[in-house]
Amino acid sequence: MLRYILPITIAATSPALAQQAPKPDAATDQAKTGHNPDTLKTAPGAIIVTATRTPTSIDRVAAAVTVLDKAAIDRTQDLVVADLLLRTPGVSLSRNGGYGTNTLLRIRGAEPDQTVVVIDGVKLNDPSSAGGGYNFANLLVGDAARIEVLRGPQSVLWGSQAIGGVVNIVTPLPERALEGSFDVESGSRETVSARAAIGGKNGPLSWRIGGQAFATDGISAIAPAFGGRETDGYRNRSATGRAMLDIIQGVSAEVRGYYSSGRTELDSTTADTLDYSFNREFVGYAGLNVDLLDGRLRNRFGYGYTDTDRDNFSRTRARQRSFDAAGRNERLEYQGSFAIAKGWNATFGIENERSRFRSVSPPASLATPIPAPAIGRAEITGTYGELNAELIDGLTVTGGVRHDDHNRYGSQTLFAGGAAWVLPTGTVLRASYAEGFKAPTLYQLFSEFGVQSLDPEQAEGWEVGGQQRVLDGAVSFGGTYFERRTTDQIIFSSCAAGTADPRCFQPGTTIRRSGFYQNIARAFAKGVEAVGQVRVGTRLAVDGNYSWTVSEDRSPGTGFGLWLPRRPRHSANGSISYTLPFGLTTGAALRWSGRAFDNAANTIRLDSYTLVDFRAELVVSPEVRVFARVENAFDKRYQTAFRYNTLGRSAYAGLRGRF
Repeated sequence: MLRYILPITIAATSPALAQQAPKPDAATDQAKTGHNPDTLKTAPGAIIVTATRTPTSIDRVAAAVTVLDKAAIDRTQDLVVADLLLRTPGVSLSRNGGYGTNTLLRIRGAEPDQTVVVIDGVKLNDPSSAGGGYNFANLLVGDAARIEVLRGPQSVLWGSQAIGGVVNIVTPLPERALEGSFDVESGSRETVSARAAIGGKNGPLSWRIGGQAFATDGISAIAPAFGGRETDGYRNRSATGRAMLDIIQGVSAEVRGYYSSGRTELDSTTADTLDYSFNREFVGYAGLNVDLLDGRLRNRFGYGYTDTDRDNFSRTRARQRSFDAAGRNERLEYQGSFAIAKGWNATFGIENERSRFRSVSPPASLATPIPAPAIGRAEITGTYGELNAELIDGLTVTGGVRHDDHNRYGSQTLFAGGAAWVLPTGTVLRASYAEGFKAPTLYQLFSEFGVQSLDPEQAEGWEVGGQQRVLDGAVSFGGTYFERRTTDQIIFSSCAAGTADPRCFQPGTTIRRSGFYQNIARAFAKGVEAVGQVRVGTRLAVDGNYSWTVSEDRSPGTGFGLWLPRRPRHSANGSISYTLPFGLTTGAALRWSGRAFDNAANTIRLDSYTLVDFRAELVVSPEVRVFARVENAFDKRYQTAFRYNTLGRSAYAGLRGRF
């Protein structure tokens, strides 16, 4: 790619075209929205999106996107990222109990493992899990300065898994010589959370480190109606860090890291147990940034590493460890950004990802040897390019292509394109088409149920929408219609007793297995996402969103047309806040979720529910605020996963500081 691009960029150096390209980094500090994340005062500024892998004005993005800055994150007072994302359009969630239990997020009705999660520019996934997706159970809001949700297939830029969308989480870099923040709170069920961060900018070096501790006695993971009696607690410790060094003009180096360790008490699907699990996640990144041609050509060379270890234990077994799994990802990447002309920017890159996993379930008896673990490796190399061009004033067209080569299933090419048009009337119109894919996971390829000839899951989707702003942006409303078709989805097929089907035997052996993976499933999703907000001065704010999402099984057979599990067709969120003259802000938030089904056969129904939260925050000084909230104020009993419990009425209070 560089062989063809560099001669073009060097040739196009006339003074008439002199300008700077955006930084080719999803975690760039250039994407700040005009305010310091560690200050409570938020200055107005243009909304910038970096989930597109380069900072781009939201009005030039062809796909629907939600951007939550630090002020919005603080305002919700949510402790975990999943609860925060649930307030955004097109997102549904299922959780197997209280904090720390298995938490799966679905964007626009896609599978949970069809969403890419990015922390400070590094893709997060667990190669040792069956679906290879990300479990949001241990991801606390922590030191996040910005969270973005880019909806729809995004594989042209992000590769495998980006069928439902992308969640981009960015931690801040400091702007002053010394600055920091802290949040401390406690509440129901002996819940305590404490977070602190400190950093500074001293000459060529910018650095920041943060940490958080969270603990709760929790609730029974199994609902009381199904026998849940004892509480299941949760503990989490996490840390983040970033540092950037300007070496010489136009050359800088950066390191980033994230670590989380969680211990969760578990129940079985039918009763209380004394089981518990450990989950440890590490994300590391090291990169070199090189600007050429007076900033017209920006280059980033990076190395990313993710490491996930999961262990389950049961106190009632002779051999207490019941499950042991580890997944590793190593990613080498180059990304470039070139300013072709005013309003014309190109993003391009090449990346190589190597994944490996190990998984074993030790038997309970000490007399039985532990079997050899399932292990596997895979490698995928992708090249991509995208052009974002303002053809005429206000009209931006985007087009991209990606080619991936997988060492197991071969290669494929994807396309995407769209347009965003900003009219003088304050109207923004958007339309886009995009393709996505998800490579078979290592577990699907190499476990005892694996089939190494699996093909990738394929998706194509399109959307059209618009937004209207009036009264200088004090009032805005809009909507998006989307469709997505997914083919070759990988499912687990069970084997009947006594079958002679060769797929029901472990490859190359006569050992029977209970099932195997195969590409046969199809799915279709369509829907509408509507959003609106009203700001009256600096005191009153009202916003809300509504999502209608039809997500159906389109596989041939008796399941054709049935709802995909745990995906409500209707959901809505709303909030209102009012600030009194003496600095007290009060507010309320509402979430409504329509009915859903827990199983593919649509025989187990999850009823609709409505939750109401109340919040308050008082300015003590420019640097310090106290806050309190009541979640699920009317103690609604509901389920997002059949048999599993959910949090009832909960009250919390705390102190927040930014200095």
